Amino acid sequence: MSKVWFITGAGSGIGAATARAALKAGDRVVATGRNLDKVRNALNDVAGDNLAVVQLDVADEAQAKPSVDAAIRAFGRIDVLVNNAGYSLLGNFEELSTAEIEQLIATNFYGVMYMMRAVLPVMRKQRSGRIINISSLAGIVGFKHCGAYSAAKFAVEGLSASVAHEVEPFGIKIVAVEPGFFRTDLLDAHNAKYAGSTIEDYAAEGTAENMWSGYHGAQQGDPARLGDVLVKIAGMDNPPRQFVAGSDALAVVKPALEARLEELLAHADLSKSTDGSF
Repeated sequence: MSKVWFITGAGSGIGAATARAALKAGDRVVATGRNLDKVRNALNDVAGDNLAVVQLDVADEAQAKPSVDAAIRAFGRIDVLVNNAGYSLLGNFEELSTAEIEQLIATNFYGVMYMMRAVLPVMRKQRSGRIINISSLAGIVGFKHCGAYSAAKFAVEGLSASVAHEVEPFGIKIVAVEPGFFRTDLLDAHNAKYAGSTIEDYAAEGTAENMWSGYHGAQQGDPARLGDVLVKIAGMDNPPRQFVAGSDALAVVKPALEARLEELLAHADLSKSTDGSF
């Protein structure tokens, strides 16, 4: 049976690639984005009766339910929600303003939360569904200049893992996907945002823009291949709760988790010493 996908941030990168992969698999897709022309242009060559385009700014909670209602009117159900919309904000934590961080959180975390709240009632009624939350390698491992971005992605990880327990009885599975470096527009000069101020003590290390902008266009991850993988994951009866995408991500995550476990065990006696007696 074909699925109905609801994809945020479908105008480029992983969102557009996933929409293409789902359409190629014979599924129907509701592709959303703030800029409808960008979404249409990204998917123009695969447009047809199986594709509906809906305007959506995920940071605006008031738009969440109407966009889901539009999807139901178009195709009658939602089988897979892909929370992909987001952007990067890079810079030393002290150099980022509260307003900059709040704006990032509004899109990268609250946007995920708003869409899950809007879609879960539909999936509970169906007694089936898959939610794929696009997190990041930075949602597992902290990196320099990524404090705000990592905070948002770590929050997505926690939300995904916790809600997964609550909704599993209704046939709903939640997967957090942690891509490494993929050839998307995340670090494009027109999309990536950098700290608006500088602190002299950090200057010797160089700017965040100098460190990160050079990766743009040189990432080894292929969004089209990830889109195909996400179609496979959506079809699994028991998909992974976490999926690390890319050999580069695996190479970073595995030793980081091993180091955490080693540190945990090294201080196990100190941890146990906090137990009280009754």
